[in-house]
Amino acid sequence: MKLLRFGPVGQEAPGLQLAENRRIDARGFGSDWNEEFFANDGLERLAHWAATHAAAAPTLAPETRLGACIARPSKIICIGLNYRDHAAETHAKLPVEPVIFFKSTTALCGPDDPVVIPLGGTKLDWEVELAVVMGRTARHVNESDALAHVAGYCLHNDYSERAFQLEHCGQWVKGKSCDTFAPLGPFLATRDEVPDPQALELWLRVNGVEQQRSNTREMSFGVASLVSYISHFMTLLPGDVISTGTPAGVGLAKDPPQYLQAGDLVELGIDKLGRSQQRVVPHPDMR
Repeated sequence: MKLLRFGPVGQEAPGLQLAENRRIDARGFGSDWNEEFFANDGLERLAHWAATHAAAAPTLAPETRLGACIARPSKIICIGLNYRDHAAETHAKLPVEPVIFFKSTTALCGPDDPVVIPLGGTKLDWEVELAVVMGRTARHVNESDALAHVAGYCLHNDYSERAFQLEHCGQWVKGKSCDTFAPLGPFLATRDEVPDPQALELWLRVNGVEQQRSNTREMSFGVASLVSYISHFMTLLPGDVISTGTPAGVGLAKDPPQYLQAGDLVELGIDKLGRSQQRVVPHPDMR
C-alpha cells in the first residue's frame, strides 16, 4: 500500500495512492497515519478496509495538496556521512559507527510545499535521502529481525542551513530543524512494496541540473543495521522516522560552495517512492 495525507496545512487527512495512480480519501477508515495506528496493527486493518472500500472511496483532485505522508512522529533520527562518496566530498573520515543526530518534528511539511529560507540563513543546502518509518516498537533488536519492525519507506529532503549547522557551537540539529526542512513523501510505501531497501536509485536536481544520483547499496550502514544499532541506544516507537543519509553532490562540497536562493526549484526522487519538488522562498519577515 501507499499511504498519503492531504488537505490544508494543519488539517491533513489520511488517504491512499492506488496502483493505477488514483489517489483516494481514506477518512472512512477512521484513523490518521500516526503512532497509535502503526502500533495497533493499523496496516493490516487498513489493507482489509481498502480491499472492500477503496473502489468506492472519493477520488482526490490532481491539484489537492499533499501533506507529510505520516502524522508528526515522536522523533526524526538522521544519519550523517552514511554514503562513502559524501564522506569523501566533505573531507570527513568514514565513520566506524553510524553518526546520529536529530531533526525537529516541527520541520515536517508536505512533499511539494515551499522550503523557506530561515531568518538569518545564508547557506541553504539540499540532501536527498531514504526515510524509514517504524511500524513496531524496537528495543535492542537484532539486525536479522530489524526489518520486521519497519512499516515502510518514503522520500525525504534533509534540508540544512549550513551556517546554523557548522558556524555555531553545538550539534548539527540547529541547522536541520527549521520549519519546512523535512518534506516527507509523497507517500509511505509499505515494506512489501520495497522488497530490498538497499537497491533503490535516488536523485536530485536543482533548476533542472542534476546534483545527486546514487543507489542505496552505497550506504555504509544499511537499513537493517541502522534500525538495530539505534534501538540499542533509544526506544524506537511506531511512526518514528530514520533518515538514512545522503550521497555526494551537496552544495556545501562544491568548489565554490553552491547554496539555494529564493526562486530555485529542487526536484528529487527515489525508485518506488515517487518524487517531490520544493520551490525556495524567503522567510515572510525577509520580504
